[in-house]
Amino acid sequence: MALFNFRNKTKSDFKIQTAVSDGYQNNFSSFLKSSRSICERSLYKSLKDSVPIIDAAISKIIRLIGDFKIKTDSPVLDEQINHFFKNVRVNACETGISSFLSCYLQQLLIYGTAVGEIVPDSSCKNISALYNASLDNIDISYDVTPLNVKICAVASNGDKIPVKYPALVLFSSIMPEPGQIYGTSILKGLPFIADTLMKIFNAVGTNWDRVGNVRFAVSYKPTENERSFSKDRARLIAEEWSKAMKSPQPKDFITVGDVSIKVIGADNQIPDSNIPVRQLLEQIIAKLSIPPFLLGLSWSSTERMSSQQADILTSELEYYRRILDSAITKICDTYFKLNAVNTKFEIVWDNINLQDEVELAKARLLNAQALQIENKLERND
Repeated sequence: MALFNFRNKTKSDFKIQTAVSDGYQNNFSSFLKSSRSICERSLYKSLKDSVPIIDAAISKIIRLIGDFKIKTDSPVLDEQINHFFKNVRVNACETGISSFLSCYLQQLLIYGTAVGEIVPDSSCKNISALYNASLDNIDISYDVTPLNVKICAVASNGDKIPVKYPALVLFSSIMPEPGQIYGTSILKGLPFIADTLMKIFNAVGTNWDRVGNVRFAVSYKPTENERSFSKDRARLIAEEWSKAMKSPQPKDFITVGDVSIKVIGADNQIPDSNIPVRQLLEQIIAKLSIPPFLLGLSWSSTERMSSQQADILTSELEYYRRILDSAITKICDTYFKLNAVNTKFEIVWDNINLQDEVELAKARLLNAQALQIENKLERND
């Protein structure tokens, strides 16, 4: 049948039928796309720096990811590869794969995309360092087909120079939209919420500055006989009032005539911001999937609810671990190839917390009890 004629075609004949042709992507559209990406990254970076709870949530996720070990068929190789991961140079002044993955995951969470590089030594027989690349210096696009990634370094004049050894470049994206290569930030959807939250905080600060830091209104009403020299008396009252306010010690203000002093804003009441602030924080926490008690928010919750929230957080962390597995696997493959070692390996992550250890122990106990009961029933039969 003609439907199955693709079996006789060569590899060069295959193309992604649902992808836009290369001619559609002109230079202007590429410029708009890169400019938009830079603006989005600047927005998410300022969002993280402006809202402390977002910064705290991202830091909590990174710290809760935990550590891992590489397990092979040989104990000697296990010790060798794990020693390498513990002492490998990272960027300019850090060591250890944990430092690299922390920066890599932070970039992945904030921007939706992360790029790193494996740096071999001069003899190309070992890995010298791991480097976290800035997305502002990298351009990522499709190469020939949407199944291949083309990574270019952006020069100071804007030229895009393809990397010479793409096999040494680490690239990960989280939840990319269909047909897109860049990932989706976990902060997507929060700029409006954060902007409203910052408006409330700014309004609270302004109200406290007006009401808490008391301002006075001094009014002087001259009589018929005082109108001829009211200007001089008003200036004298202003000078004496200024001296009384600037004095480090309490000082009396004495004047004559019809002078009234009132506190500006004394009759105003600062609006209660607890309800709107909590509603906005709930939206942020729901987006970041972090239990409130981990961020120091003492909202009413039962023990059962806290346990369920911890389980949800565990599933989120396991999802991020699966994304990091691809980068770790590529580093391990490169390490073994440079050392001329052909072996299979496995990434073994530590359990996320002590509660997981307890639950696993309970599960093993229940399985053992069930197996014991089944054996007794079989012997009785």
